[in-house]
Amino acid sequence: MSLIALIGFLLLTGIAAYAQTLTGFAFGLITMGGVGLTGLLSLPDAAMLVSVLTLVNASQMLLKGWRDVAWPEFRLVMMTSLPGILLGFILLSWLAGTRADLLRLVLGFTIIVSSIQLAHKPQALARTSGPLSFLFFGGVAGLMGGMFSTAGPPVVYQFYRQPMAHVVVRETLVTIFALNAVFRTGLVVASGQVPSASTLSGLLAVPVVMAATHLARRYPPPLTQRTMRQIVFLLLFLSGVALGGPALIRLMGSPV
Repeated sequence: MSLIALIGFLLLTGIAAYAQTLTGFAFGLITMGGVGLTGLLSLPDAAMLVSVLTLVNASQMLLKGWRDVAWPEFRLVMMTSLPGILLGFILLSWLAGTRADLLRLVLGFTIIVSSIQLAHKPQALARTSGPLSFLFFGGVAGLMGGMFSTAGPPVVYQFYRQPMAHVVVRETLVTIFALNAVFRTGLVVASGQVPSASTLSGLLAVPVVMAATHLARRYPPPLTQRTMRQIVFLLLFLSGVALGGPALIRLMGSPV
């Protein structure tokens, strides 16, 4: 990673961590979308770095909040999320090797759909969803997390519909993200796909993520939660279109 690419990656992760702390989602989506658009580094390497940085962000947030986790629902999600991560990781390795444009199209589509879904506040349910619902959303989240370290949207949608206190939802989601990040990072190491030392310089973003998380908590912008969600939605939607559109055009124009 060149010095310019490293600086760009640090700025990108700082913005993503700030947005994640304020809204509860979007760290992986913003980072992966930005990497896909700018080509700062390969998508598999970026996904690995995002996993580590997600763990840093989650650990910082969980120092005081782990007691509020909804453990029964957490266990249900993890039962399908972990196998989903494995499947997504295998798919990423396959697509990155021979189908780069298809991989960009999938990432762009994922960002667009996630941005639309996250732009709308889920309607609260009268009672907690059944086990099958948590298993389903956990599996979808795992698949997205395995491919792009973007497990947030499915479980964010699922948990914010539940009749749970906001602090319980937030801490449960952060715990899910943390364990997913640990598992995915372990897959990278076990498969021997650890990035080069140059790429690992991206871990210099750790203090940037910590600082951005602290700043967002200490000095939030004078904007409502709704306004922040709309800004993040617009940024994600446009990045998804800009990333997936050219890839789709190239795929349609390529010979069968």
